Amino acid sequence: MAAGLAGALALTACGGGGSGGEDGTSVSPSSSTTAAPSPSADSPAGASAGLQGSWITTADGKIVALVVTGKKAGIFATGGTVCSGTAGAEDGMQMIRLTCAGGDDKGRTTGMVDSVTGTTLKVTWAGRTGQETYTKAEGGKLPSGLPTAPVRQ
Repeated sequence: MAAGLAGALALTACGGGGSGGEDGTSVSPSSSTTAAPSPSADSPAGASAGLQGSWITTADGKIVALVVTGKKAGIFATGGTVCSGTAGAEDGMQMIRLTCAGGDDKGRTTGMVDSVTGTTLKVTWAGRTGQETYTKAEGGKLPSGLPTAPVRQ
């Protein structure tokens, strides 16, 4: 399971050009975001620099990876869920908007960033998922301290 996730993280890290989205949204962190200052207009980063990278959480015994590169975002969860879309400022808020392959995950299609630090990202999803707290994954490695599912016997 971890090997598949590491592979997904490695693949998504390669897609980083970030030429920008087509939706015309401006890029700046919301007032509730504790991220670094927004990138300049010339920056290829797209979404707030604080959102950039790979973020990991667990839900229902599955690992969920949220990857943000430029204005592009994606969710990968063990069990096969794959969603892709955008991340960026909308009406003064940092938003994540995703479409999932096969309609797999209706719980993580529209998310509002509540806060982001160097190590933690909190997103409230409009669907049944609600608020999730993600931990930053550095160098394609899973962060330490992730909760694990109980072993079934």
